[in-house]
Amino acid sequence: MTDKPPHGPKIPLIVLVGPTAVGKTAFSIKLAQKLNGEIISADSVQVYRYLDIGTAKPTTEEKSQVAHHLIDVVDPSVNFTVYDFQMLARKKIDEIHARSKLPVLTGGTGFYVKAVLDGFSFSSGKSNVQVRKRLQDVLLARGKDYLYHLLQEQDPQSAKHIHPNDVKRVMRALEFFYLTGEPIRVQKERTEKKDSPYKPLYFGLYMNREQLYDRINRRVESMIKKGLLSEVKGLLHNGYNKNMKALQALGYRHMIAYLEGELSWENALLLLKRDTRRYAKRQLTWFCADPRIRWSHIKTGENINKYLENISTQLAGH
Repeated sequence: MTDKPPHGPKIPLIVLVGPTAVGKTAFSIKLAQKLNGEIISADSVQVYRYLDIGTAKPTTEEKSQVAHHLIDVVDPSVNFTVYDFQMLARKKIDEIHARSKLPVLTGGTGFYVKAVLDGFSFSSGKSNVQVRKRLQDVLLARGKDYLYHLLQEQDPQSAKHIHPNDVKRVMRALEFFYLTGEPIRVQKERTEKKDSPYKPLYFGLYMNREQLYDRINRRVESMIKKGLLSEVKGLLHNGYNKNMKALQALGYRHMIAYLEGELSWENALLLLKRDTRRYAKRQLTWFCADPRIRWSHIKTGENINKYLENISTQLAGH
């Protein structure tokens, strides 16, 4: 897959985002049906096979209504990255467009969406396990202050923009430098210079906080009834463990904490609901910072046809 010429025809792309439990799945299916589109999931956990209940994946019936992509693409043991998603999503967009269909990118993982739309330049490609392991060993042996000191020596410009206590970013900046020989800030500069190959229409769904939180609480209860705990037991039985990125996701880590005796059943459910509500709040904060998004305020049980018509009208004039 190659980027389109900077001044050549751009691929039309519908983007639909919003917080968890707001109703993106049902909305995106109706939207794709109406616009002759296919859906590309922008969800950092739905990419994993076998993680079904806790990720609220589209059902078999829902997937039969319209083509879905980038769901169930990797094993839970894989450290799937935003770089991987960017590459796969762009390939799918090209393929859908080549079939004269409209690609519909939808999900709640804002960084995934932004990586596709804004063309992040990942010069280092995938993260290097050996380099990351060495940095973790240094962190354990010498502490975060020494790690930050290394960053100041190797990449002083980036160090000025990263707080010493932000260990994750410090490690990422060091990893980038050791893999490329360049400051990580050059990635941001390259991204800003790149021209997107897409012509996106960017929509967001939101609802009143009380309604959204009620939907989140009811979704958690529904996941439990559907067998989330049994799903997690099956994953652990098949050799997957809590240290894998996939099993650190909402719901999965809570069930594992219960199984290991760290949480009571009641506290596991309370924390899962609370953490999901907090996640929804962080999602809204992320998306609200993007002025390109055209927001629709929806209500539980409301007929969404008027919103679908509105999007169709905007697409016609885009």
